[in-house]
Amino acid sequence: MFKKIIWFGVLILVFLAGLLFYQRIKFYDGKLHVVFCDVGQGDAIFIRTPNGLDILVDGGPNDSVLSCLSNHMPVWDRTIELVILTHPHTDHFFGLHNVLKRYNVLSFDSEKLDNKALGFAELINEVKQNKIPLHYLFSGDSFKTNGGINIKILAPTKEFLAETSPNGMIGENNEFASLISLVSYGSFKLLLTGDTQADELSQAISQYSLTNLSVLQVPHHGSKTGLSLEILNLLKPKVAVISVGKNNRYGHPTPFVLDLLGKVQAKILRTDQKGEIEVISDGKTWQVN
Repeated sequence: MFKKIIWFGVLILVFLAGLLFYQRIKFYDGKLHVVFCDVGQGDAIFIRTPNGLDILVDGGPNDSVLSCLSNHMPVWDRTIELVILTHPHTDHFFGLHNVLKRYNVLSFDSEKLDNKALGFAELINEVKQNKIPLHYLFSGDSFKTNGGINIKILAPTKEFLAETSPNGMIGENNEFASLISLVSYGSFKLLLTGDTQADELSQAISQYSLTNLSVLQVPHHGSKTGLSLEILNLLKPKVAVISVGKNNRYGHPTPFVLDLLGKVQAKILRTDQKGEIEVISDGKTWQVN
């Protein structure tokens, strides 16, 4: 009986060692991983840098983001180095309540807008209670990692915020400023757009002479107000990812946007059809899972 217990213990140790070895190989491959999480009608994008830093852009409308993080982080990793909130709409921030409970977040960055929606004030209070540094981002800010990843904030400018939200507030039914971020790794370029509108996106493209994207996150889940043919002719994205919920009441993505993407021959990938969408790059080449 005692020998059986010992052998059982040995088998458990071997299993755990194998699991840890497998996860280390899987999650530390020296490549950039960007995962568009399947969170329904909302946004949550997980980024794992080549040197193993974890970044989360938005948290979706519910706790679905936790499953996405579990799928793409090793079991022993409970630290997210950076959370970026593109704007304070419920379908982008509410899932962050759950993230703060389960993970140790080292920095929380957002655009400088408030929202009276239920849960947003509580989220900011949780950030402060956990003593997480809170920063506000504007056009020109950037993050660089030792692994060669550069995240540059292209919008909004302070002037655009003052013009579109003079009281510093954003409503649940009005789309104004949203953070626009360019993620670069070698020749790979990914544009994250949140719920930005075409006017803001056009300003950012003009200011930074942006063109020839590898991957575009389609603004505002495929709303007709997020893109124009002029914008797409400048960006020339190879792949367009749409984070959207099945049978949503907004009719996203709109036929108008799908038609525009077809005109520039961008490959369209949707979370309501594909589930999680993962983009992997070594800085020279990239692929989509």
